[in-house]
This record gives sequence, C-alpha cells and structure tokens, in this order.
Amino acid sequence: MLMGLLAGLATCALWGLTFVAPRAVAPFSTWDLTVARYGLFGAASLLLSLHQRFRPSGFSPARLTIGLLLGGAGYVGYFVSAAYAVRLAGAAIPPLIIGTMPVLLAIIANSREGSAPWRALAPPLTLIGAGVAIVNIAAIGATASEDVEGLLAGILAAGIALAIWIVYGLVNAAVMRAPDAPDGLRWTGLQGIGAALGSLALLPLTSFATLAAAPRCESLRFLGWALAMGLAGSWFATWCWVVASRRLPLALSAQLIVAETMFGLGYGFLFEGRWPTWAEGTGAAMQFVGVGLAVAAFGKSERDSPTEKIPNDCGLTLR
Repeated sequence: MLMGLLAGLATCALWGLTFVAPRAVAPFSTWDLTVARYGLFGAASLLLSLHQRFRPSGFSPARLTIGLLLGGAGYVGYFVSAAYAVRLAGAAIPPLIIGTMPVLLAIIANSREGSAPWRALAPPLTLIGAGVAIVNIAAIGATASEDVEGLLAGILAAGIALAIWIVYGLVNAAVMRAPDAPDGLRWTGLQGIGAALGSLALLPLTSFATLAAAPRCESLRFLGWALAMGLAGSWFATWCWVVASRRLPLALSAQLIVAETMFGLGYGFLFEGRWPTWAEGTGAAMQFVGVGLAVAAFGKSERDSPTEKIPNDCGLTLR
C-alpha cells in the first residue's frame, strides 16, 4: 500500500504542473508547449514500443481508433483548454473548477448505477459548489473592469477542460472495464501516439521558427519544461497511476486525485510569489473537504455493496 500511495501522490504532483507550465514558458505560446509536450510523449511511446511489453499491438480496429482519438482529442484538447484557463484566469480558479472532476464523474455514475444515496452527497456537493463560487466571485470582484472579459474567458476555458476530462474519463472507463480490457502500459502507449498525432494539427499555430532567435535562457527553459511535461507529466505520471490503481482500494485512490488540485494551487502561488487570498484559501478548503466527503460517501456505499459499482479509477487517469 505504501508504494501505491507514493505512486499516486507522484502522479498528482506531476499532473499539477499543468497549472503553471503554460506561464513558465513565456514568451513561447501554449501551442508551442502543447506540440512539444505531446510530441515527446508520442516519441517516448514509440521508443518504448521497441520492447514487446510496451508495444500497442493486438487492438481491434474500433479500439485502436478509440485509443488514438482519446489521445488526440482528450490529451491535446484538455491541455490547451487548461493552459488558456491558467493564462487568462490565474493560479486559483482553473484548478478549483477542474478539481471537481472526480465528484462529477462519480455523480454521473451514481445517476446510472445508484452507487450512493443522494442525501449523503448533498452536503459535500454544496461545499464544492460554494467553494468554487467564492473564489470566482471574489476574483471577478477584484478584477478591473477591462480585465473581466479575459477572466470570464478563463473560467469558460476551465469549464471546457473539465468537460473534456469527464468525457474522456467516461469513454476510457468503458474500455478499461470491458472483459477484454487492454494492458495499461500498451493502452498508455497507444494514446501517447494519438496525442502526438493530434498535436501535429497545431503545428501551423506554433512559433518554433523563432526558437533559434530567442535568448538562450528562454529556449533552454522552454525545452526543460517540454521535457518535464512530455516525459514526466505525461508518460511517467500515467505509469505511476497504473501502479497506484493496482495497489490501492478504489476509495483511497480516488481521494488521491484531489491532491492534483492542491499541487496545482501550490505551484501557481509559488510561481506568482504570493500567499492565497482569504477567498482563495477558503474556497480551496471547502472544495477539498467537500470532495473528501463525497469520496467517503461513495467508499462507504462500495464497502456496503457486494459488487463494485463505481467505474474503475483507471478510467480517470490517462492524460
């Protein structure tokens, strides 16, 4: 269990970098980082496929298509949306909005399968909604009138990222729960290749032609972040989560996903060199407690049930 906990926390720590990397690579654009990150993810997947253990083979045409689409649309679409949300809305709002994902996916599953009584979910959902609202309202109130439009665009981008994550999680869960579910490492490699192919469509929007002309320190910083996000934040983080998913109970591994929000907030505040405001701290605490209570409610229902009703957490992990 200790190895599973360490692997799960390592995953969340690496995923949390998504909420600071787009600003850390300036003046390079979000498109530049997206193509570089997922190009490296795909390159690593292809290189590892030289070993049969990692080779994405044996898939039916339908599953092959699903895997490539999940990588191309899910990974790339999510990262672009989250990156723009961070650039437009700052350090606090995007992680809090996107951090509601585990509970929203569980609500969808509960609507379908009745995994937990709704009366047990009402208090945590109220806390989560209030926490997100407090941060958003405070941010809009503190923003100059000419910047409100950009802030609202950032909130919208965070909502789009959340929607992509949910759709991705539902589709991926269906594959991972199938009787002939694919091997986790091979499925990761297939999606890595799909992410690389999807990022190629963004090449016309990049500014790589200016990479050689950029100051050496800026170019090296960009390359460092691209390597970190492509190899550590994508491939290695996914592998760590496969380890955590296999070693921990579902209720516990689901709670670890909340750590991504906390890491993302922490990285953002460190990058901005400040402490969270009262509204940001209060909203984050309310959301954290709310998500924990919701996961506990589902965990209790799972323990009381003879069969597992909540989608396998592997369906929520590969990004």
